[in-house]
Amino acid sequence: MARNRGGALALVGWLALILGVGGLGCSAQLNYLDGPDSPAGAGKAASQSNKLSSGSDLIRTSYQPSSTPRPMNGNGPPAAIALPPTMGGEGPPDPPPPPPLPTEKAKTTLPSYVIEPPDVLFIDAIRIIPKPPYHIEPLDVLLIQVAETLPNQPIGGPFPVSPDGTVNLGYSYGAVRVAGLTLEQAAQNVQQHLRRTLNNPQVAVALAQFRGVQQTRGDHLVQMDGTITLGSYGCIPVTGLTLSQAKCMIEKHLSRWLLNPEISLSVASFNSKVYYVIIDGGGYGQQVFRLPITGNETVLDAISMINGLPPISSTRKIWVARPTPAKANCYEILPVNWQVITQAGDTSTNYQLFPGDRVYVRANCLLHFNNRLTQFLMPVNNMLGSTLLGVGTYNLFRLAGSRNFNGGGNNGNNGF
Repeated sequence: MARNRGGALALVGWLALILGVGGLGCSAQLNYLDGPDSPAGAGKAASQSNKLSSGSDLIRTSYQPSSTPRPMNGNGPPAAIALPPTMGGEGPPDPPPPPPLPTEKAKTTLPSYVIEPPDVLFIDAIRIIPKPPYHIEPLDVLLIQVAETLPNQPIGGPFPVSPDGTVNLGYSYGAVRVAGLTLEQAAQNVQQHLRRTLNNPQVAVALAQFRGVQQTRGDHLVQMDGTITLGSYGCIPVTGLTLSQAKCMIEKHLSRWLLNPEISLSVASFNSKVYYVIIDGGGYGQQVFRLPITGNETVLDAISMINGLPPISSTRKIWVARPTPAKANCYEILPVNWQVITQAGDTSTNYQLFPGDRVYVRANCLLHFNNRLTQFLMPVNNMLGSTLLGVGTYNLFRLAGSRNFNGGGNNGNNGF
């Protein structure tokens, strides 16, 4: 009896120790991520503001280009800034506070889009005219007009050049070869061919469309080497350029074959500028969603792109982690108050997202502790289950052997 009581007390002690350690781990969260609406969060926010003013590791900045003046040539260190004199010789004044962070109702514009792999660019050919003299190629389209043709068999309109380099003028006229000829030579060739059927035909040939348009117009993937391919016109490097710079680069490249080319350039797929939504699995890994950014997304938009918060997620532990330079020894964390965003329509923490941002959603504290406890106790549970199964099997065989030893019966008793 005393032995059983001692074992029960030991089991209760172990359970109390496990619950105490789990509760300590559950409460050991990132303190600065407490919501601003809680008393603890208000106190921590005040301490954070003091740290910000004293140069803390937590930095909050807005996504705006630097206004520091630079030399006119664009090289060398920034030019010195003249500070206004201070009264009493107390040194330079304190720097101005950083501007407010862009939110849902106070968004900012992103810098000019920089092309990177694997973006998809769309090129529309506005002015694509080959330099004279142009030699006709297969897949070109010729505009042919012939006067004084056979009755009910006119020759007029666009005629595509077949892959074998000929144009078919109709059933009664046949096909004539024009590939490799200039427009004047093609007109003479067609006229000479029609003299077999017509008397002194008058022929006019013009270029309606040439195959260079097909190679230029359409979607173009920025490849791993940072170039786009324009068919027979070769490859053009566009990585690191803005759209206007890339447009000028493409037009300059095409001017080697075309007469004053003009195109329009736009981004068909924003594949290189993305943000991430990371969902904590409560001890069972994490889910990472990679979503393209177009410059207008907020935290609420990011969560809606993954069909809302999972059931295991906490609504009090959500924040935006903004990327910082390597070896900066600081983190830029923006706490998100999910409840006031969704239930009260408050936009103060519904931040505008920028390329590279991470929206992190922590799992519910109790569910995380339950999963960790399950992982911790699972080997013990498996070991005890195996032990009980082995003991039960042993007792079963022992009783069966005892029954057979007693003559295969129960000697008039009920049961074993």
